Amino acid sequence: MPQEKRPQEGPGEGPRESPGESPQARRHSNWFGQFASRTARLAGSPAAFAAACIIVVVWAISGPFLGFSEVWQLTINTGTTIITFLMVFIIQNTQNRDAQAMQIKLDELIRATRNAQNSLLDLEELSEQELDAFRDHYERLAEKARRSGKPLTGQLAKAER
Repeated sequence: MPQEKRPQEGPGEGPRESPGESPQARRHSNWFGQFASRTARLAGSPAAFAAACIIVVVWAISGPFLGFSEVWQLTINTGTTIITFLMVFIIQNTQNRDAQAMQIKLDELIRATRNAQNSLLDLEELSEQELDAFRDHYERLAEKARRSGKPLTGQLAKAER
């Protein structure tokens, strides 16, 4: 008999279901995201760096044999330009997904923390002026805490215990 999927429970919130489609359906519909993740991971690996270095060395060594021709120069220029152009989109996709995932995790921590201000959940949607107002508010709170005589180092020491 298949096990019943139980909802997750958050502190003070009771049961809740994870939103969205099944992980399997997401995998099939997000082929570019998977491609971008794998490509970004591979491009950032030591093996990719070594391969790029080898290509540059082979290209440089081949220069005298090819008479340092325009085709020889055009080969490396075109190759690096195309790779750079494509990597911009791959890296941007990866960063966008990472930022979204981080934002969702932070939102969940705020939502699940007692006495947290749920008004902070969508700060990324606010205008610059609204963000400045929030920053000013928290800077005033920090200044007030410093003036109260509680040094930050004392708070850090307590946190480490």
